[in-house]
Amino acid sequence: MSQGSSCQNHLKIVLSSLLDAKPADCCVRCRNFKRKDDEFRAFVKKFIMSRLFQLVMISSISLNAFFMVMWTSYNLRYRLFKLLEMSEIIFVSIYSSEFVMKVYVDPLGYWKNGYNVLDVIIILLIFIPYILRKIKGKHYRYLHFADGMQSLRILKLIPYSRGIRRLITALGQTVYTVASVLILLFILMYIFAILGFCLFGVPDRGDHENWGNLAAAFFTLFSLATVDGWTDLQQQLDKREFVVSRAFTIIFILLASFIFLSMLVGVMIIHTEDSIKKFERELMHEHHTTLMEEKQAILRRQQEEVSRLMQSQKHVDYKSFDELMEKFKRTLRHRDPMVLEDFGTSLPFINVYFATLDNQDATMYKLQELYYETAHVLGLLLEDLPQKKEGQPL
Repeated sequence: MSQGSSCQNHLKIVLSSLLDAKPADCCVRCRNFKRKDDEFRAFVKKFIMSRLFQLVMISSISLNAFFMVMWTSYNLRYRLFKLLEMSEIIFVSIYSSEFVMKVYVDPLGYWKNGYNVLDVIIILLIFIPYILRKIKGKHYRYLHFADGMQSLRILKLIPYSRGIRRLITALGQTVYTVASVLILLFILMYIFAILGFCLFGVPDRGDHENWGNLAAAFFTLFSLATVDGWTDLQQQLDKREFVVSRAFTIIFILLASFIFLSMLVGVMIIHTEDSIKKFERELMHEHHTTLMEEKQAILRRQQEEVSRLMQSQKHVDYKSFDELMEKFKRTLRHRDPMVLEDFGTSLPFINVYFATLDNQDATMYKLQELYYETAHVLGLLLEDLPQKKEGQPL
């Protein structure tokens, strides 16, 4: 009884301290809180970052998208109803497990990533049709809209593709510029909409279907800006014999389509190219960093092997350095990697270099002997040449 009362008193003290603490103090305590499952969390984090997990998620999302295409066919939905239902349960379980593992690894940092928030929204959208069927029934009028929103599941591929994320970042960087261009285009359409309403929407002989009010004028100008069916619109104005209709149409198409829309496309292309170049530079930097890490690992392993060899042969006397190198070469394997950078400081290169110097000395010695023999033969020829001249008759 005394132990139970002491535990209750301790719990009351802890709860009172937490309730009396300020929100800032609670945040500091949460940040300084040390978890006792670091090893298991590191294992889960390593599993999430592995290629196997990414391949499983990409395959699951792609297969889910394929099953959703099959779901749109009523005949296939009727024939493969059980398969589609079982696959839906499996996919929802995979998505939920991914969410739980990521939150477990980093409960606070998970919500700082926008793509993680997108995953949470998609998971909530997945459960909305089930909730509506339970609460409102199968004949709820907005249930089809909830089913159509399930197509957003394919957006879960975005966090697993760096290229797509880079393009989305480029689109985000063009928001302000694109907004400025769209505002200018809206101002232009506003001016021409009122002008077109006043010119072609007159009550007696105007084109009321296309220019009868401001909303119809805006829709007509949008068709002219996209150059979609503009000839039909112009024919309607030509039938009513409006004199300035052709000049009005040509000027608006030149301004809206050839200038503003081309400007919009140009801005998008420029930012996309810059983003792609930056992405390629990042890939090259990561590749170079990976290669340097591998080289450093190989060098450390070679240094450890040489140090271990020198320590093991510390008390052994060798007659020459070549004997030591021959002993060392027997411990090497053909599959051992070799770092070519700073090659002149490695032991294999020193061995090859000394052997090359020995061969060079032997070659020079043979060349010297050949030179001495050549000089001797030439000397003998010079000695025999005057004797032949003296023996000849005058």
